[in-house]
Amino acid sequence: MASLNQFKLLNQKSEVYFKLLENELDKDINVSKETDKARFGFYFFILECITNIKDMNNLIELITDTDFNNQVFNNHIDDNGIDAIFIDEEEKEINLFNFKYREKFNSDSKHSKNDVFISSKFNNSIITNDLSSLNGKLKDYAETIIKCFNSNDIWKFKLYMVSNESNSLDINDANIRQLKDLYELEIIPISLDEINNFMSLRPFPICSEIILDKESILSYSEDSLSSTQSYIIKLSVPELLRITSNDKTIRREFNLSDYSKLHKIDLDHDILFDNVRGYLGNTKYNKNIFHTLKDEPNRFFMYNNGLTITANNIDVQPRNGGKKMQFELVDIQVVNGGQTLRTLHKFNSESAENLENYLVNSEILVRIFKTGNNPKLTSSIAEYTNSQNAISPIDLKSISHIQMEIEQFLEANNIIYARKVGDTGINNKNYTHKISMEKFAQILYSINGQPEKASNQKKRIFDKYYNETFGEGNFDITKSIDIVNLYYLINETYKKSIYDVSDQKIFYIFYLNKRLNKTINELIEIFENIIIEYKHDEEISPARKLIQKGFIDTLKDKLDLV
Repeated sequence: MASLNQFKLLNQKSEVYFKLLENELDKDINVSKETDKARFGFYFFILECITNIKDMNNLIELITDTDFNNQVFNNHIDDNGIDAIFIDEEEKEINLFNFKYREKFNSDSKHSKNDVFISSKFNNSIITNDLSSLNGKLKDYAETIIKCFNSNDIWKFKLYMVSNESNSLDINDANIRQLKDLYELEIIPISLDEINNFMSLRPFPICSEIILDKESILSYSEDSLSSTQSYIIKLSVPELLRITSNDKTIRREFNLSDYSKLHKIDLDHDILFDNVRGYLGNTKYNKNIFHTLKDEPNRFFMYNNGLTITANNIDVQPRNGGKKMQFELVDIQVVNGGQTLRTLHKFNSESAENLENYLVNSEILVRIFKTGNNPKLTSSIAEYTNSQNAISPIDLKSISHIQMEIEQFLEANNIIYARKVGDTGINNKNYTHKISMEKFAQILYSINGQPEKASNQKKRIFDKYYNETFGEGNFDITKSIDIVNLYYLINETYKKSIYDVSDQKIFYIFYLNKRLNKTINELIEIFENIIIEYKHDEEISPARKLIQKGFIDTLKDKLDLV
């Protein structure tokens, strides 16, 4: 259930994004009213969470909202009910966004279905191929979408109805279902409850207590002389819900006998701060968990891989003549199995009968590792226990120790290093810049000699080429500040020039900057002239030229680079 505090937290986070936008554009933005700052920042926060794009410049390109483009860029274009568009080439998805930001909290408020029909104006233009009412960025997006739909690939069509309302849009409404069928459009409502899943800050220590039969516990230590014990336990699902709940008192009630009160609890999302990724919605994996819980709850233990928990400290005391063991878990994090945990809590919240009829008959395997004050060990456990799952290399490396060290190093110098979506640093701290982990890696890869591959091989940088990019001896963390500052300098210099700027071009300037003793302006001029000369008699866009091996070879030949 959405709360006033969640509403306020979202408002604060959105205002932080607005400040980051001003930093990115290096200007003070004059808004029509003060609340527009949070509203525009809200766009960036949600888009980052859903698209996994963390760089402000790239997110700006997605926003088609009339008010935003008018107030920020003095560019008035009718958005036709669509506030942002993201075309996902990898997943073959067309993602449309309609935002509604309320200035005041109301626990009964709900996203209006009329906003869905306002958005249908753009969809009509796509379906009828009539773009006469569209202009600027929106028209460019529409032309690309039509090309996608006319291709041989199968594209998914999605509309995200996003608001900070307390209650989601009712997509089972007859008129909305008709609209979905008409456009083959998946409508995805997102309200304050769902948004809250993305808003975990660095949490206060979360502590819990459980008591188990001795037969349900397997202990482990690294060697016979070690005093540090870790445990593999068989735990009932209601007990798992209890120890991961947002009720501090219930987390300590190890002797709770009346499970009915668990129906009203929710997951403490801070317990997933060190987890690889957020909730993915109604995926096939999550639906399978629901299916197992209802049809074969007693076999859930066999069908599910379980959870991995790290704890700063584990205190275990024998009880009842040694037949039972009482665990006190201090500062716990679920580093593997976050999808399972979220789905169990969601299943529990949907009906009190689910707890009574299904969950009480289910058990789950839980691994608990005592890591003490050793963040490197914690991140290694998180990384390696997730490496066997279908998780992208980028998400997996976001929890590696070197990435956390870079984050801490840049944090100390007022730069946000966004390892995960929604990273906005410490509350009330003023930051000079924000850079994503992915873009930072692409820059390093370019400096090391591969600018032509940096844009379209991002995942491989975090997989096959990770060690040569971030490995010891290949990367000097003390140069991180210079790299970030140089990125913004190149970007700003490009914007003041007569040439269009793109990340691909910036990657090349980093490559040249290491090899030529020239100013940034001089490097840009030299580089742009080579772009113009390369295959000048062919109709190839600069973006396509830059990813061709022939271009990097030509660049090296002309500038006598090795």
